[in-house]
Amino acid sequence: MRILWVKAGKLLPVDTGGKIRSYNILRHLSRKHQVKLLSYYGGDRDLSYENSMGETLPGSHAIYTGAPEGTIRQSVDYVCNLASGVPYAVKKFTAPAVRQTVALGLAEKQFDVAVCDFLSASLNFPERSETPCILFQHNVEHVLWKRMAETESNPVRKLSYSIEASKMIRYEKATLRKFDHVIAVSQQDREEMLKLDSACRITVVPTGVDTEQYRPVSTACGDPPVIVFTGSMDWEANIDAMEHFCQQIWPTMLSTFPNARLQIVGRNPHARVLRLQSASVEVTGKVASVRDYLAPATVVIVPLRIGGGTRLKIFEAMAMGKAVVSTSIGAEGLDVTDGRDILIADSPEVFASRLVELLRNEGLRRAYENAAASLAARYDWSEISESFANVLQLSVQNSAANGRTN
Repeated sequence: MRILWVKAGKLLPVDTGGKIRSYNILRHLSRKHQVKLLSYYGGDRDLSYENSMGETLPGSHAIYTGAPEGTIRQSVDYVCNLASGVPYAVKKFTAPAVRQTVALGLAEKQFDVAVCDFLSASLNFPERSETPCILFQHNVEHVLWKRMAETESNPVRKLSYSIEASKMIRYEKATLRKFDHVIAVSQQDREEMLKLDSACRITVVPTGVDTEQYRPVSTACGDPPVIVFTGSMDWEANIDAMEHFCQQIWPTMLSTFPNARLQIVGRNPHARVLRLQSASVEVTGKVASVRDYLAPATVVIVPLRIGGGTRLKIFEAMAMGKAVVSTSIGAEGLDVTDGRDILIADSPEVFASRLVELLRNEGLRRAYENAAASLAARYDWSEISESFANVLQLSVQNSAANGRTN
């Protein structure tokens, strides 16, 4: 197949969940198919990125849009977009140069199928195309924004999130109808999208893990107990999770295990995260390898209260044979089972008690570690990418059957 893949923002470095998912599927697809990645970005021009893209994924093309970045510039841009019915999270990733490039490629039938990576890139696609176009939905966006509005205490941010959620539900519903097929990352996401449009054609392709990179390691000694959280620490869902954990759960843990340590591992820690540092809490910032922190971890936590999609961080930890305690939202959409390969807790009291249980009982912890590694081994990216390719191929066949041939 000749595949056009359109992604908003830089793909490299591969340091967020969405980038990890896209990168691994792209690299596997490229082994069997002709893939052209169109990666477009704003801010300052980055020639090194444009060059490295061609080396990492031959056939890729980077477009510099010059779109504003930075808090002040984006805040002004957001206010200017308030009257628009299009969510700012989509509008800011829409660029004339990208729309023209996509439209030309589709009109000239240069590709058998096109993939819109995330809803953010969707406005760059034409309303109609003879080439089948697939929307790759890593999240159900209106659910994500609604959850952020519900948990936000700052009145200005709460209003902003509410406005975005309201716009997003209307835009997302219309966009699902625009694309020939939608790929969701979980059955739960699929069901949420079907609530918007029951006639929408949606296939689930689950989250994967690089089982070569993330391999089981020896059980950590647990003395002192090391609790690890990984993720991009400039993302609101992760910031909220760590604030909540440190304020509501960590004091209980320290009362039981005074020498316990918490490591918050991830790039670009927000000021709210940096304020959580203490004698028992380490905020690492960007690290060379997340594996170096997962390997000695006694337990990995995912105390998310907001967000959407699926958490690659859980499968990465599981693939290394780590016991995981998560909220329901944190493990949402993953093929995990509470009490067998993961522990689920949605209140601070239960979360703390389940952590204590794992730290006190090494035999129990080992059982969860083994079950976690066994589960994650079934989700290597090579298998996930094959499922993704099958959906694209089916769309091409359906298009041909309907008379839309390239």
